[in-house]
Amino acid sequence: MSRTTPRSFDVEGLSPKSRRIAWVLSKLIAVISLTLRWRLHDPGGLREKTPDHPLIWVFWHNRIFVLTYFRLKYMPERRGAILSSASRDGEIIAALVSKAGCASVRGSSSRRGAAALLGLLDWIKSGYDVGVVPDGPRGPIYRLGPGVIKLASHTDAKILPVRVEYGSCWKFKSWDRFRVPKPFTTVDIYLDPLFDVLPDQSDEELEASRTALERIMNPENETD
Repeated sequence: MSRTTPRSFDVEGLSPKSRRIAWVLSKLIAVISLTLRWRLHDPGGLREKTPDHPLIWVFWHNRIFVLTYFRLKYMPERRGAILSSASRDGEIIAALVSKAGCASVRGSSSRRGAAALLGLLDWIKSGYDVGVVPDGPRGPIYRLGPGVIKLASHTDAKILPVRVEYGSCWKFKSWDRFRVPKPFTTVDIYLDPLFDVLPDQSDEELEASRTALERIMNPENETD
């Protein structure tokens, strides 16, 4: 399939400070990730038989530390763009994901929301994957916002829920209790079955889809 790459946030326009921080973070992620014992749980066989249609990757804000390395390690053929906030933190994320071969669409529910949605739609319609952190950029933690459901309902892309669990990790005192795996621990990556959102759903049906996906993303024993 011939693809035209949509326009995205210009990485060259990032501040020197954000690019320096992203460089340091990329090295830290690489060093720690090389020590980890990776365990991939892929009951649907997505890695062996990758779908020929776009996917919407969803993952929680506090588990993103290893995901750029995971994509390069296990699914390097999947290309696309990540939604990052319009804040300074989002600028660092944009610089960081660029080092992993991904583009960035800037925006959130509070800033540039409409433009961000159109940017994601553009990438999906061009045949690429997109990644969304549905409880970012400010929470509440483990609460799936409605945006990803609406995005899926307007496209033929299916949602790929990605869950990450660390055997041992450091937990920050941030709103999301951000987690960094300790060297040499295990990291379990769960690629849950693809989640489909039908078009032309009512508000009640969209909310039911949102609740169902949130339940999939939250293990029953998740308490912190």
